[in-house]
Amino acid sequence: MIPRDGSIEVRYGWVVAFGSLAMHTIGLGAPIVLWVALKPIATEFDWPRAVPSLAYSMMMIGAGVGGVAMGWWMDKRGVFRPVLFGSVMIGVGALVAAQSDSRWSLYVANGLLIGLLGKSAMITPLIANVTHWFDRRRGLAVAVIASGQGLAGTVWPPLFRFLNDAYGWRETYLFYGAFVLCAMAPLALILRPKPPLAPPGRAREGYTVDGRVLGLPANAVQGMLCVATIGCCAAMAVPIVHIVSHGTDLGHPRARAAELLMALFAAAFVSRILYGMLADRIGGVRTLLIGSACQAIMLVVLSMVTSLPGLYVSAILFGLGFAGIMPCYPLIIRLLFPADQAGWRIATFYLFAALGMALGGWMGGFVFDLSGSYSYAFLAAFGFNAVNLCAIAIVYLRQTRLGVGALPA
Repeated sequence: MIPRDGSIEVRYGWVVAFGSLAMHTIGLGAPIVLWVALKPIATEFDWPRAVPSLAYSMMMIGAGVGGVAMGWWMDKRGVFRPVLFGSVMIGVGALVAAQSDSRWSLYVANGLLIGLLGKSAMITPLIANVTHWFDRRRGLAVAVIASGQGLAGTVWPPLFRFLNDAYGWRETYLFYGAFVLCAMAPLALILRPKPPLAPPGRAREGYTVDGRVLGLPANAVQGMLCVATIGCCAAMAVPIVHIVSHGTDLGHPRARAAELLMALFAAAFVSRILYGMLADRIGGVRTLLIGSACQAIMLVVLSMVTSLPGLYVSAILFGLGFAGIMPCYPLIIRLLFPADQAGWRIATFYLFAALGMALGGWMGGFVFDLSGSYSYAFLAAFGFNAVNLCAIAIVYLRQTRLGVGALPA
């Protein structure tokens, strides 16, 4: 494929972007099955909610650790093989989860099969791959794939809620696993073509000088971004994982509580695209600060709201806020670091994102078990969000002081 007009972008890049969106959306059904079925699973086995919450945490840890290996595999063999393998593992993991008869079988299905071997091949390789197809509209392309979280959160919760109520959580896992195996393998074929090569003489991306970024050791800046990632992801995971259970605890019908998750992700789907366009104009760091500040405000609001209309509004506003955060990190990494380091650095970021999501998902259940209320869990999440704001503010201030451009050259 031949790029034109000094840009690497070609039309097939959008086929890759939207095909990746479809795969990401389907793959993200795996954690949503667990979110919607969290209370039924705990009730059937007479477990505290921290047990299924830990299954989600293990899924996220597995996805993060496996993502580094999948990123390395992608660098060596291309993106097609790891994504195809991961698609099969998600489907098999869902089928195994449907047969769970103990906490350990639930942990193996979610942590090992779905997380370590399955979801690990989704977001990291898909995002890293698409950054090699785009330069001028990279923020929008990354946002398209990342918006799969919002699309999945809109489509899957009402369907899984209906299947749970009509047939049970085991049958829901069976339905999902069969669908994954039938749908995702053909979609992976879209990823077989290689991305275009940059035109000769094209300026090298990245602001690394003598091994330093923003006047600091490159790995110190990477570490700062990883700390920020844990803060924002631990914070966002608490409402995402527990808002359905929170709604029913407040006395609202289960169907309405599932709609809260749907409203949250519907707003996230729309705003993620808009944030991607914004990042192409003002840069990833500024966009990240805006999204993180909005998320922090809504965590405090969620800790106080109890009425159903108030919860709907809060869920929508939270979705509008948190959606702008995750796509910004790959853009920041591609801006600050050389392009030939993008694969492992983006994979490392998603590892820490998974650790943050795992921590927040478990923390929400743990704080609830201690206090009997999710209000304190939302406030604990706000504390993690404050850490994120501080870390990103430092990056922004150094970027501004050193005159580093907000966008690629």
